Amino acid sequence: MSTSDFSTNPACASRRHFLASSAGSLSTVALAWMAQQESARAEPSKPDLEKRLFDTIPKETHHEPQAQAMISLWMQGGPSHLDLFDPKPEMAKYDGKPYPGKIKYDNAAQASSKVLHSPWRFSHHGECGMELSELIPNIGEVADDICLIRSMYTGVNNHGQSIMALNTGRVTAGRPALGSWLTYGLGSEAQDLPAFLALIDPGQLPVLGVQNWTNGWLPSVYQGTVIRPTEPRILNLNPPPHLAGSPQERTLSFLRRMNLRHLKKRPGNLDLDARIASYDLAAKMQSSANEAMDISKETKSTHQMYGLDDPATADYGTRCLIARRLVERGVRFIQIYTSNQLWDNHGSILSSLPSACKKVDKGSGALVKDLKQRGMLDSTVVHWGGEMGRLPVIQNDTGRKKIGRDHNTYGFSMWVAGGGFRNAHVHGTTDEFGHKAQDMAVSHSDYHATLLHLFGLNHEHVTYERNGREQSLTDGQTCRVVNELLKNSV
Repeated sequence: MSTSDFSTNPACASRRHFLASSAGSLSTVALAWMAQQESARAEPSKPDLEKRLFDTIPKETHHEPQAQAMISLWMQGGPSHLDLFDPKPEMAKYDGKPYPGKIKYDNAAQASSKVLHSPWRFSHHGECGMELSELIPNIGEVADDICLIRSMYTGVNNHGQSIMALNTGRVTAGRPALGSWLTYGLGSEAQDLPAFLALIDPGQLPVLGVQNWTNGWLPSVYQGTVIRPTEPRILNLNPPPHLAGSPQERTLSFLRRMNLRHLKKRPGNLDLDARIASYDLAAKMQSSANEAMDISKETKSTHQMYGLDDPATADYGTRCLIARRLVERGVRFIQIYTSNQLWDNHGSILSSLPSACKKVDKGSGALVKDLKQRGMLDSTVVHWGGEMGRLPVIQNDTGRKKIGRDHNTYGFSMWVAGGGFRNAHVHGTTDEFGHKAQDMAVSHSDYHATLLHLFGLNHEHVTYERNGREQSLTDGQTCRVVNELLKNSV
């Protein structure tokens, strides 16, 4: 807005002054929510005659959905599939010997050609007999409920690029995250909570930071809202005591009228739409968000199941429990992040990998159990995985306690549960050393197409016009819905 706008329009100046001096601080609470939900309900847009409205009111799907919500447990750094999910007993005869083939190193300076057979035992779990590592016993307890994909690949051997591939569909920056696409295509059942929530780790932000929950070039209303790892989990949520109740209601009502008048002169300003809507959401969240994140009324047995009685597991377990409560209240997409490079075991893997597993194993298993016992697993996708796996050879060969594994994006594992995915199922294989996906390989784009299908969406038809052409999550990628992963396609 130029200086002349203020000199010719006192109303604009008073609006700016009002925003600057407001003590409620509500504009900082939820900048990524639905725009104009009330007007969207009352006056549906006419696509051929009016500008399209962008909001999070529930949308019609392309076909009958099986999934309604998703919780992504994001293991940033690259969990070693060879030590957790993909046993290779034949590697034992090569342990410490040269790798018998070509291998793609990421860090050639620290590379070694010596094979590293997993030092941890694998055993069969559940009625299905799924082979899993001793490091993840609680995930092993839900083996009959998960679909383990052993043949994932992105083929881009750096953290940032592979994170973007799995989270935004492409290796280039600036594109919308998966949670933004789902809320754009589906809206949300929760009209008093954000549709897309990012539950960050108390250690530090993951690699790429806020890019993990960016709306990219989708309207701002589809950006993820951060939930802090400690109290207050949402800053500036509650007003000062002297503004609570009717004073705040009158203030927000007056502010809304001013904002709508301001917006009327600037039609199509999507960022302004989202900012205005944030005031409406913030007021509702003062009760709904506090209630949703208050786990004090959960039973003692629930707290113990999620590991809240153990300092090593309490933080992550708390976030998993909050995620379940948010899904119960209609939130569409939740992503729980581990700290920056927690799983990036270039060195000291013998101590660092067990520590990472200890942090997340109990809460991860508890989340699946809890959703199932509440009848919510059938409609909620749970995802567990990171952006890559690890190589089958030693990195940093400077002593047994210091050895690690380098990056591997050519073949790795992740698992999904619920929401229409097959259970008690292992999909695909890597080669005999776990280096590359072999049978029934699943790319990041295949995974995205399959996810959207379970949510009732055709991945080719969820598009947004940008620079004169329609773009999508799987735009320009050769991919397919992997029917072999789906419960109802077997």
